Amino acid sequence: MNFLEQLWAIARNTAIECVRQPVALAVMVAGTLLIVLSIPFSGFTLMDDQRMFVDIALSTIFVCGTLLAGFLATNALSREIDNRTVLTVVSKPVSRPVFVWGKFLGVAAALSACTLFLSLVFMLVEMHGTMPTAATGYHYPVLTMGLLAVAATFAAAIWCNYFYSWSFPAAILGFGIPLLAIAYVLSLLFAKDWTPVLPSEQFKGSIWVAIAMMWLGLCVLASIAVAVSTRFGQVVTLGVTFGAFVIGLMSDWLIARPLRDVGGMLDRLGQDGSAGSAFDANHAQLALLKVAYAITPNFQVFWLSDAIQQKRDIPVAYLVPSVAYGAAMIVAVMCIAVTLFQRREVG
Repeated sequence: MNFLEQLWAIARNTAIECVRQPVALAVMVAGTLLIVLSIPFSGFTLMDDQRMFVDIALSTIFVCGTLLAGFLATNALSREIDNRTVLTVVSKPVSRPVFVWGKFLGVAAALSACTLFLSLVFMLVEMHGTMPTAATGYHYPVLTMGLLAVAATFAAAIWCNYFYSWSFPAAILGFGIPLLAIAYVLSLLFAKDWTPVLPSEQFKGSIWVAIAMMWLGLCVLASIAVAVSTRFGQVVTLGVTFGAFVIGLMSDWLIARPLRDVGGMLDRLGQDGSAGSAFDANHAQLALLKVAYAITPNFQVFWLSDAIQQKRDIPVAYLVPSVAYGAAMIVAVMCIAVTLFQRREVG
């Protein structure tokens, strides 16, 4: 097989194994319940309930994706190394870089499927909207289509699992994504009282853009999880992945703010002629902060909830460099992953 065929085979098998993991189903079920329960939770804000719901639901998807990235990467790579099953691949004419990249693409594909499932649930619930008062009516098309899609998904998954021995988590994803997508599209055609409306009246394109950017951030987290799992087990991989997620969301506060303060102080000292040499403590601190800010993934770039809540347009001039930043971060982390795996003893 050539390079692309090897990469495709490893990525496909990894994705299939990942979606068959019970943890994938557990996280999706928990995420679905939390998204649905966000409706009553957001009713205690005494302000804009819909804004709170969007924040909670998007945060739920982001956290679920972070957990899945750690679990799936561990099952795809670390466990395979521990069980020595990786020898059956690397002993063949398959290079280690191809193996690591194939594992990442498989984990990213499975993570994308789970994220899309939760996103469709979120968009259906968002279309229904919060119920700030007792007089607020139900969105009957969303309830009807959504419940039918969920019931049909579980019925089909149970049937195929019982009669054809299909993996139940994989069947839930395989049936759930298209059925929820159909339910979402059909719900766009009707108002709360089944009155036909134009889909554009209920379609929230900005939220889909925010979900797409969040998915890119999850792919960065998946690359970090794969890199860590080349050397460590599940506990360390989960800890580092979740730690990177938290630090990445707080990097502007933890690093950028001190960087701005130190830079401003040196600028003021430079105007007074008392900035000192380029090798003093202040300049060394500035250099270290710049390095830390450059190598720390900034997940605020991928978090567009604030723009949605403030009803601001998301310009292409922002999206293009943000996508380039995410792609560059993935490539950089995967280069580290390949380097770590090159010297990993697997025999």
